[in-house]
Amino acid sequence: MNKKFSRRTAIKSFAGSTAAVGITLNAKSLVGATEEKKSKLKGNIRHSVCKWCYGSIGLEKLAKKAASLGMESVELLDPPDFPTMRKHKLSCAIVSFPTGTLKDNKTRVGGIARAFNRIEHHDTLIEIYEKRIKEVSNAGLKNLICFSGNRAGMDDETGLKNCSIGLKKILSIAEKHKVNIVMELLNSKVNHKDYMCDHTNWGVELCKTIDSERFGLLYDIYHMQIMEGDVIRTIRDHHKHLFHYHTGGNPGRNEIDETQELYYPAIMRAILETGYKGHVGQEFIPKRADKLASLEQGVRICDV
Repeated sequence: MNKKFSRRTAIKSFAGSTAAVGITLNAKSLVGATEEKKSKLKGNIRHSVCKWCYGSIGLEKLAKKAASLGMESVELLDPPDFPTMRKHKLSCAIVSFPTGTLKDNKTRVGGIARAFNRIEHHDTLIEIYEKRIKEVSNAGLKNLICFSGNRAGMDDETGLKNCSIGLKKILSIAEKHKVNIVMELLNSKVNHKDYMCDHTNWGVELCKTIDSERFGLLYDIYHMQIMEGDVIRTIRDHHKHLFHYHTGGNPGRNEIDETQELYYPAIMRAILETGYKGHVGQEFIPKRADKLASLEQGVRICDV
């Protein structure tokens, strides 16, 4: 009887163990499937991230993380950075601006404060942008950033006219090489005092004046929330001229989560509704210790 009892007990015990193993394996499979589903992006938004926001991490580590998340691009790079992107099978959605020195007074031009709104900058800008346009084209990339420059006492009408004159000279080169020149809209209230291209209407008027399919605007959501708000309506009204988008939490330009006033899922859906096929670049400055976790959170928020 002890033998029979032992045998029955062993059989029941074995059956119970097998069932438990099966449940455990099924649970592990479900967890794996959930994690895989969580890690996969939806594919509606083409995700990018700006290098400068993660300078302390280094491009190699940032590119590796971006690739692991399923992102397509790390942006605002210079040509020496391009091989790192190719290594990780990434693109550069918009290339950083070149700079050069005026021959007469050694002033540095091409950056945010000194750019196309002054005629005296044009010769140098044309020279450096011609070189950069060719580098962008040779790398198989599409967008190159530019700026208006600061007002410094100049009225907006004169600045718009001057920008048009200078940009038309490089756009003939850009059109030949199939590269877009994209002027960024920035706020002049908090971050870039006196910057001229600080309202969407001014930028759109410049687009209409230039009238080239190779010239458009970088609509920085953070900057334009500060200057004019009404983000979704502006995107719907002027999307034809908006070639690229940047994110950022306001106030503070930090994480784009519930700590700030912009609701990015709705903004992303509005962008998609316009038929936009380009990239959206995360351009917030992480304030948390784990900066790459903040990047992943931002991508998930925008992945509608």
